[in-house]
Amino acid sequence: MTDALHIHVPHTDGTLAVIALSGEFDIAAAPTVRARALELIAAGHPDLIADLAGVTFCDSSGLGALVGIWRCAKDADGSLALAAIPDRLGRLLSVTGVDTFLPAHPSADAALAARQGNRTTA
Repeated sequence: MTDALHIHVPHTDGTLAVIALSGEFDIAAAPTVRARALELIAAGHPDLIADLAGVTFCDSSGLGALVGIWRCAKDADGSLALAAIPDRLGRLLSVTGVDTFLPAHPSADAALAARQGNRTTA
């Protein structure tokens, strides 16, 4: 039995939104995650933080969804940062080189603090 993916948006503020994922980020869940992220971007939140603390599994479809979300955010003059990346997913991001363009933070709170720090210096 698979661990169904759940999507929660615990924080929105101005252009920023946190999208928290828990469960398996796989071929079945990737389109839903991408669609929810694109809804947030269209609603005026192009700066996204993906909180991955609850992700138990991520396949190439999940990885592809993250890259696609990053591209859409970038096209909307936004950004995507990752938070609380599980070890196995961190290795996948490193092996594929995705970690070179997606900033990572130890927690969603740390990502929010970094984003708010950038906002005051920009």
